[in-house]
This record gives sequence, C-alpha cells and structure tokens, in this order.
Amino acid sequence: MTTLLFAAILAATTPQPTPPPDLNTPPADAMNIGNGLITKTITAGKSTEMPSDDDFVKIRYTLWSSPDGKLLDFIAPPQFVAPPVNMLMPGLKQTVTLMHPGETRRSWIQERLGARGRVPAGGMLVADVELLEIIHPPAPPPDVAAPPKEAIVTKSGLAYKVLRKGTGTRHPKIGDTVVVHYTGWQTTGHRFDSSVLRGEPAEFPLRDVIAGWREGLQLLTEGERARLWIPQELAYKGQQGKPMGMLVFDVELVKIK
Repeated sequence: MTTLLFAAILAATTPQPTPPPDLNTPPADAMNIGNGLITKTITAGKSTEMPSDDDFVKIRYTLWSSPDGKLLDFIAPPQFVAPPVNMLMPGLKQTVTLMHPGETRRSWIQERLGARGRVPAGGMLVADVELLEIIHPPAPPPDVAAPPKEAIVTKSGLAYKVLRKGTGTRHPKIGDTVVVHYTGWQTTGHRFDSSVLRGEPAEFPLRDVIAGWREGLQLLTEGERARLWIPQELAYKGQQGKPMGMLVFDVELVKIK
C-alpha cells in the first residue's frame, strides 16, 4: 500500500516498469522550479485546462528512488487513482497542477518536497505521472439549507424536486438493485460523499439504503435526476459517526437492475 497517494493493489502479472535513462540526471530541457522540483513534459496534453487545489484528478503514476533506481510504486493501465489534489505530497501536487489532461510528465522531487524517508539520503523521488482527467467537485446547491417552496413533500417528511426528467417509464421496487450517481451535503453546505468524485456510479440493493433513499428512488425513473431533502429520522437517526441532521442529495437514477 502506498503512503504517497491512495492504496493500490497491483496484479502480480503486471510487468514492472524500468527506470528511465535520465533517472539520476535531469536533462537540460527540464524546468527547474527552484524549490526542489525539476520537471519535464513527456507527452503534451489535449486541452488547456489545469487542476486547482480543490479538484480531484484521475492519474496513473510510476515512482522510483534515485540514485538506486528502486521501483517504489506504480499504477498501470487500466487502473487509476482519483485523489484530491490538496492531499497529494507536495512534489506530486506541484507536478499535477502544472499538467493538462492527456499529459505525461516526469518530475525529479527532492527530499524536502515529501520524498524524505522514501529515497536514499540526498537522493530524489522520480515520478512519471499521467493526468487522465480533472474532476471538479460539485458545488452545494443554492437551496441546500432547506427545501424550496416548489419542492414536493411526502407524508413521511421527505422533500424532493425533479432536476431532469427521466427517459424510462419504470420505477424501481424495493427488491431491485439500482445504479446511481449522487452527491450528498449537510444543510451547512458541507459535502460528505460523492460518487461523481469517485468517477463511477454506485450500485446497491434498494432495500439496503436509508429510508429517505428507499422512498426517494422509487419516485424516479431511469435517467431522472432529483434533489432530495431527507430529514434525520429518514437518514441516519443521529448515529455516532454518521452525517447528522437533514441531508441533501442530488441523485441520478442511472439504471434499474
């Protein structure tokens, strides 16, 4: 498990990458940032967009130590990780914020930028990073604090508003499995969970979710997107370690299985 990004399990059959020829000596055309980072574009990106500290990034990477050439960690296709930019070690964070989607970049990272303890004393961490995609966190909706007047309130106290009509005609039943994309906020605007940021929808039996979701999703058809205001008694009922109070979800019903 890596201590630099997120845990990653690599297949034993995946060929291990070999150290680059310039592992120990950055080439003359590499850019010296001046704070312990030297970096060079290997493959140009496909857009002008660049990530900010608030974004998440889908990346693949290979990490070596210099000068011994030891392979420390790597994520090979088709795998990727999607960490928040502001959680990356300083040298990798600086590298990623210089990149555009589709770009591959090599960086030589000195100990003071987060490589200490992973490389020989006085050595460098050498990182090849591929930026696949920038994921912008969903902003809190303007009506996150309370349901607006146009929201429909059910007998249970659940409030909901359709944001986009569905393309299907069938509603899920309690025994169905559903595939959904969602983001959840507390009424303060604090985002506590999002399948959107993970880059893939969630799949689960409808009977296994909180009461507000069970009721709310049965109101939707495939392709429909809605905002749910779920009172605490229909959510986690004040359980320790769970989000408290009314919860607000933007939910898209992707598929009924």
